[in-house]
Amino acid sequence: MSQNKSLRFIPIIVAVSIVAGILIGYFYSGDRTNDQMNVINSPSNKLNTLLRIVDDRYVDTVNMGELIEEAMPQILNELDPHSSYIPAKDLQAVNDDLRGSFSGIGVQFTIQQDTIHINNVIPGGPSEKVGLMAGDRVVEVDDSAFVGKIVTNNEAMKRLKGPKGSEVKLGVYRQGEKELLHFTIIRGDIPNTSIKAAYMINDKFGYINIEKFSETTYPEMLIALAKLHQEECQGIIIDLRGNTGGYMGPAIQMVNEFLPKGRLIVYTEGRNAPRENYASNGTGSSPELPIVVLIDEGSASASEIFSGAIQDNDRGTIIGRRSFGKGLVQQPIEFSDGSAIRLTIARYYTPSGRCIQKPYTKGNDENYDMDIFTRYEHGEFFSQDSIKQDESHIYYTSIGRPVYGGGGIMPDIFVPQDTTGITSYFSMAINRGLTIQFSFQYTDQNRQKLQKYTTAEEMLKYLKTQNILEKFAQFAESKGLKRRNILMYKSQKLFERNLYGNIIYNMLNMEDYLKYLNQSDPTVLKALEVLEAEKSFPTAPETNMNKENERAEKTIAETNQTRKKPIHKSTAKRKLFRLT
Repeated sequence: MSQNKSLRFIPIIVAVSIVAGILIGYFYSGDRTNDQMNVINSPSNKLNTLLRIVDDRYVDTVNMGELIEEAMPQILNELDPHSSYIPAKDLQAVNDDLRGSFSGIGVQFTIQQDTIHINNVIPGGPSEKVGLMAGDRVVEVDDSAFVGKIVTNNEAMKRLKGPKGSEVKLGVYRQGEKELLHFTIIRGDIPNTSIKAAYMINDKFGYINIEKFSETTYPEMLIALAKLHQEECQGIIIDLRGNTGGYMGPAIQMVNEFLPKGRLIVYTEGRNAPRENYASNGTGSSPELPIVVLIDEGSASASEIFSGAIQDNDRGTIIGRRSFGKGLVQQPIEFSDGSAIRLTIARYYTPSGRCIQKPYTKGNDENYDMDIFTRYEHGEFFSQDSIKQDESHIYYTSIGRPVYGGGGIMPDIFVPQDTTGITSYFSMAINRGLTIQFSFQYTDQNRQKLQKYTTAEEMLKYLKTQNILEKFAQFAESKGLKRRNILMYKSQKLFERNLYGNIIYNMLNMEDYLKYLNQSDPTVLKALEVLEAEKSFPTAPETNMNKENERAEKTIAETNQTRKKPIHKSTAKRKLFRLT
């Protein structure tokens, strides 16, 4: 009887075993729809699961590495306009831009007619040591011809730059030589300076042009300030026009040189980045030196930290046009394959509490990308009245002057873009690159004569006797730009400024080039006017003084209470958040 009872359970046991086998089979077969849905519905695993499914099941073979490389930028583009992905092949070039040096052969070059033309040889660099000269044309690299359509700026940089101590062989054509000259160059460290000019613009005032905020910008500025102080500088112009930013730390250190102790410079704050304040420590070398800062629509990020701190602390006068409007802080994060991302982790705020980040929408925001063009179209470059300040984002400086957030630093003194003398003939010559091409050709053909002149003043005096504009007109006509005498002479001053400047740059250096341009630059001339009148230190507004001062004092007091620590030079050096 007991045996019969046992036999009754056999079908049930078999059925359960079959079901269990089916379930186990489904689990290990990869055809487990419900279980896969559970995994996919987990946000942290969804993307990995999608890639695995594509790799396993897609109809055609997929290069998963390429797919991921293409997907990474798209994902970051959905966050904000400045979070970005940098492929491994591009990372070194991106980082070199903000380092104090890179490894290469030490030349400045342009590409003309599909050939590398050497403009300048860096003094003391590897190329000068072996005898390479300005005017040489590179036609071979490592025993292979390097001319024609293959010669692009990126390809030339890739072949000429390389690890320190490595060799590169160049075949060079030099005018006057019947055969190619061959040089073997040992690559070395090439200075990559960010301060392009530092000189006394007249007998009283100095001028410093800062192209970017790199690892070495702060010590470069200390050297520049020391040089100007030795020449009894009584006031200084800091030119940040076109400076797109860089590292936050150097910008903070540089502002510190101009502020007394205990002044807030900037603070940062993000969802997972608690507020951190950076204040002056009182060790600056020039806390009372009159200062004017020049900005324009190309001044962004770290440039806005610098100019915003000067403006909010009423330390100097800001002159020019409204800055770009970038108030997002990116942290570099590298991957094991050599690629990296620049991820936005915080916003930065000026001392008055302004976040000057201009509005954006998540995703591919065409309006954000077109903002500068839109400003131009609306006339903002030419009239201060065209600029609409956001009254809902009003803040106050230390003495009660109203300033506005929501989109860049508005200068204290507006200087419009100079359009005097612009004609269609001039615009076409510039847009087609004809002035640059002519300047290079003229320099190349007259290099021996031009080498006699060692300063911009001497060279300018010579160029004014050479009928340069007429020679340009003939050159432009040979390139298809019909001669228009009336328009050409209406734009004569612009043409001469452009052509003389390019030739001076080709033969001398950036500082000489800027010295020449600054002689007639309306923004620089306005800065000199302010310094001469001893009006670089802003004054409190005359209306609603009491109310605005009370509000300003309250803001400063609240800021001081939340202040964590003053900035020290060693601390700032470590804060190399990238802001561009």
